[in-house]
Amino acid sequence: MDTPGFFELMSFGPEGWAPALLRAAMMTLAIAATGYVIGSTLGAFLAWGKVSGGRVIRGFAETYTTVLRGIPDLLVIYLFYFGGSLLLTKIMRGLGGEGFFDLPGFAAGSIAIGVVSAAQHTEVFRGAYRAVTPGEIEAAVAMGMARPTLFRRIILPLTARHALPGMGNVWQITLKESALVSVTGVVELVRQAQIGAGSTRQPFYFFFASAVLFLVITWISGLVLNRAERHFSRGLER
Repeated sequence: MDTPGFFELMSFGPEGWAPALLRAAMMTLAIAATGYVIGSTLGAFLAWGKVSGGRVIRGFAETYTTVLRGIPDLLVIYLFYFGGSLLLTKIMRGLGGEGFFDLPGFAAGSIAIGVVSAAQHTEVFRGAYRAVTPGEIEAAVAMGMARPTLFRRIILPLTARHALPGMGNVWQITLKESALVSVTGVVELVRQAQIGAGSTRQPFYFFFASAVLFLVITWISGLVLNRAERHFSRGLER
């Protein structure tokens, strides 16, 4: 029996793995997007703490970014997965449950990636806010803008303009880190490639296909981010 070729294995035919790989790519996007939202939200609060918080809040934010940037991402995923499962088991046993309860791999991985990316988002947001010139804020205050209006019409758009390139870099990093979540049992793109490679004994074909899919995702992401940068840079001299 002839060994299936690359295009046959990557097709939608009877022996094709294309549907499974596309589903795994969607899972990769879901993990990365969830972690990115968690990280950007937490990073915004930490950046505020570094810029405007008191001594205790600034100290907490500094400690957070230092610790999370110093621990390997894979170790953070393990800590959330096994630590979260242990905590969930204790809670369920307190409610009358029996046995061991696993924290879903998707939840553990997404939260872990979000917590890690929050440290990167913090520095991106803090640097973007510092890049806003004081004169722009002072001009708005001189016009009598209320603080909510000042934040919505001046600070937020200008900060977003400076932050978008860094946020794009964090997204690309988060997307690649999603491959680490496979250690929790989630079948994302790299894990699906491993399954296909083991089933067909054609590892190069599957890992090459997963690399192509990652490149397609990053290329589309780059187009979206470039458009967002152009939108927030309207009126600026090129």
